[in-house]
Amino acid sequence: MHSRFEIACGRAVLAADAVGSGDPVVFLHASICDRRMWRPQLESLGAAGCQAIAYDRRGFGDTRGQAEDHSAVADLMAVIDTVADGKPAILVGCSQGARIAMDAALMHPAAVRGLVLISPTVAGSPEVALPPTMQALMAPLKAVEAAGDLDGVNRLKARLFLDGPLAAEGRVAGAVREQFLDMHGRALRAAPMGASRDDVAAYSRLREFTAPALVIWGDLDFPHIQERARRVAGILPQGEACASAGAAHLPSLDHPADITARIAAFIGRCPGGAGASSSA
Repeated sequence: MHSRFEIACGRAVLAADAVGSGDPVVFLHASICDRRMWRPQLESLGAAGCQAIAYDRRGFGDTRGQAEDHSAVADLMAVIDTVADGKPAILVGCSQGARIAMDAALMHPAAVRGLVLISPTVAGSPEVALPPTMQALMAPLKAVEAAGDLDGVNRLKARLFLDGPLAAEGRVAGAVREQFLDMHGRALRAAPMGASRDDVAAYSRLREFTAPALVIWGDLDFPHIQERARRVAGILPQGEACASAGAAHLPSLDHPADITARIAAFIGRCPGGAGASSSA
């Protein structure tokens, strides 16, 4: 069963998709994508006994609204309340989506059965100085950002985060690259939606989240992002660490079947729900 939702929250209307029925699993996209990055996971997990849900955050995809200060966590909870009838959910977030998932788990622990954090950003994590080789790769991006060259920003973000700084430019080609460029291109050109007012010192509070957590990163991603993911997995009381070989910042686009299987197996290990078959 495929369903489309429009969820009012403040001055925004959040666009969401849901596939299947059962225990809710909510997907939060990276800030260089939109909910379409999770299509393979929604289809597979929705057919495996879950209610798989993905939504566009403010400023992304099909979500619309007017600029206002808001809570990204409140938006997420509105999606859960509306689509999943408020049932406790497993949250799957990538990059900034992982940050919101972690914030929600600390602010509403009873609402979160488990976390899958992919290439996670975590509020309050230590700042890292990039080595000269990585600084050199970032310099062209900073230049096109300063010049307001949106097409250049889109192209270089694909090179750094889709291909990965430790891989050759153009490693990911074809339909996946075109999808990335469309998702990120739309986000670059979206009207400002205001800032999230969430202020959670998540990194210093990771030990408070005692439910199961799976942390995944790509071995072609920036080294400091890989290291942060390892640290987060080591601090979380039930954290599991998993490197995705041959993937960069967006493993669900690099290896969709493998990431889906890892998520499904994790769901099956989480208490408090019927779970999904690990054969998804």
